[in-house]
Amino acid sequence: MNPPLLDIDEAAQRLNVTPRFIRRLIAQRRIDYLKIGKFIRFHPTDLDNWIEHQRIDHLRYEAS
Repeated sequence: MNPPLLDIDEAAQRLNVTPRFIRRLIAQRRIDYLKIGKFIRFHPTDLDNWIEHQRIDHLRYEAS
Protein backbone atom coordinates (compact mmCIF):
# COMPACT_ATOMS: atom_id res chain seq x y z
CA MET A 1 0.00 0.00 0.00
CA ASN A 2 1.30 3.45 -0.92
CA PRO A 3 1.65 6.08 1.80
CA PRO A 4 -0.85 8.93 1.56
CA LEU A 5 0.11 12.02 -0.40
CA LEU A 6 0.89 15.14 1.62
CA ASP A 7 -0.45 18.65 1.09
CA ILE A 8 1.66 21.80 1.45
CA ASP A 9 1.04 22.17 5.18
CA GLU A 10 1.86 18.52 5.86
CA ALA A 11 5.01 18.71 3.73
CA ALA A 12 6.11 21.83 5.60
CA GLN A 13 5.52 20.12 8.92
CA ARG A 14 7.47 17.05 7.79
CA LEU A 15 10.44 19.20 6.71
CA ASN A 16 10.09 21.52 9.74
CA VAL A 17 9.77 24.62 7.53
CA THR A 18 6.98 27.09 6.80
CA PRO A 19 4.35 26.53 4.12
CA ARG A 20 5.62 29.72 2.49
CA PHE A 21 9.05 28.10 2.04
CA ILE A 22 7.40 25.06 0.39
CA ARG A 23 5.47 27.36 -1.98
CA ARG A 24 8.74 29.09 -2.89
CA LEU A 25 10.36 25.73 -3.67
CA ILE A 26 7.39 24.92 -5.90
CA ALA A 27 7.53 28.28 -7.71
CA GLN A 28 11.27 27.83 -8.30
CA ARG A 29 10.71 24.20 -9.33
CA ARG A 30 13.30 23.05 -6.80
CA ILE A 31 11.16 20.26 -5.36
CA ASP A 32 9.13 17.48 -7.00
CA TYR A 33 5.38 17.67 -6.59
CA LEU A 34 2.17 16.32 -8.08
CA LYS A 35 -0.55 18.51 -9.52
CA ILE A 36 -3.92 16.84 -9.10
CA GLY A 37 -6.50 19.20 -10.54
CA LYS A 38 -5.90 22.45 -8.68
CA PHE A 39 -4.27 20.68 -5.73
CA ILE A 40 -0.55 20.28 -5.09
CA ARG A 41 0.52 17.11 -3.35
CA PHE A 42 3.81 15.52 -2.38
CA HIS A 43 4.82 11.89 -2.24
CA PRO A 44 6.73 11.24 1.00
CA THR A 45 9.61 9.54 -0.82
CA ASP A 46 10.00 12.63 -3.06
CA LEU A 47 10.48 14.71 0.09
CA ASP A 48 13.01 12.21 1.42
CA ASN A 49 14.91 12.37 -1.88
CA TRP A 50 14.90 16.16 -1.78
CA ILE A 51 16.38 16.08 1.73
CA GLU A 52 19.15 13.74 0.59
CA HIS A 53 20.03 16.02 -2.33
CA GLN A 54 20.37 18.96 0.07
CA ARG A 55 23.12 17.21 1.99
CA ILE A 56 26.50 18.91 1.85
CA ASP A 57 29.33 16.55 2.64
CA HIS A 58 32.18 17.91 4.66
CA LEU A 59 35.62 18.12 3.14
CA ARG A 60 38.58 16.42 4.72
CA TYR A 61 41.69 18.51 4.92
CA GLU A 62 44.92 16.69 5.38
CA ALA A 63 47.87 18.44 6.94
CA SER A 64 50.77 18.50 4.52
